[in-house]
Amino acid sequence: MPTTIYTDDDASPEAIKPGPIAIIGYGSQGRAHARNLRDSGHDVIVGARPGGKAERQAQTDGFKTFTPAEAAKQASFIALLTPDMTHKAVYEADIEPNMAPGETLMVAHGFSIHYGQIRPRADIDVILVAPKGPGDLVRREYEIGRGVPSLFAIHQDASGHAKDRALAYCAGNGGTTGGAIETTFAEETETDLFGEQAVLCGGATELVTAGYETLVQAGYQPEIAYFECLHELKLIVDLLYEGGISRMHDFISETAKYGDLVSGPRVINEETRARMREVLTDIQSGKFARDWIIENQAGKPQYDALLRADCEQEIEKTGARLRERMAWLQPGANAGGSKPEAAE
Repeated sequence: MPTTIYTDDDASPEAIKPGPIAIIGYGSQGRAHARNLRDSGHDVIVGARPGGKAERQAQTDGFKTFTPAEAAKQASFIALLTPDMTHKAVYEADIEPNMAPGETLMVAHGFSIHYGQIRPRADIDVILVAPKGPGDLVRREYEIGRGVPSLFAIHQDASGHAKDRALAYCAGNGGTTGGAIETTFAEETETDLFGEQAVLCGGATELVTAGYETLVQAGYQPEIAYFECLHELKLIVDLLYEGGISRMHDFISETAKYGDLVSGPRVINEETRARMREVLTDIQSGKFARDWIIENQAGKPQYDALLRADCEQEIEKTGARLRERMAWLQPGANAGGSKPEAAE
């Protein structure tokens, strides 16, 4: 049975009116959500640390700002959009004591709820609304009358109206214009973490680095290896993003296509898939979450060391030199470009 895609016709803005809606956390997503919801006719306030950058930006954008606790007290719908590792402290200190029965707590990623960092009271609605794009894209698409597709989920439905409220928030943020899909907190959290670790971030960067190192160790120039293994990746990813694997095949040469078909499975093989299943098992069991929570509690020493080593690799030094010559990547430049005719 096909997945239901919810549209503007399925949402009633009145489900989250009269408000106000409190946006707690005014980073990339928080700023986009706040402005979109306001432009959709909702009453929006911002909860931010007094004197901080977020408070100043929200005030510049024309919002009334309050401490997170005061914003939670005033609002009947609270969107918690601070980083995952802050959720527990913010919820316990500022949100829970100031929520009345039947009100709504919303998050944009299910980590803190799914892994028990937040244990919400049983008398409130707990929902998730997750646009599938960064905040600047969420805002940009809304402004031109379109929208970024969104996921939504219900963890608790104390009021009996949690789904209506989730869809109303989606609509106010442009999500039902782009198309909204219902999921669960477990599915959203586990697939999001897996995608980041095995494919989008961890998998992609390790593949790029391994390819670069293989060529350099075989005696090829680092600059050539950089172009072939990192620089040109954007051309392929853009094609995949725009039209999937079929569109990529339409724009690359037959030589590239043949190499894709016969050599790709030699690199990403059953052993790779077994490692991916291990990553997924760690996510599903909660091991990854426990490790990351403990790492944060310890001050992130391992994280800092790994990140520093990742950023000090030779491919980073080679890339920095080459990108200095790429005028289109410099601040203020037009980064637009044409599609590749072929990849060899």
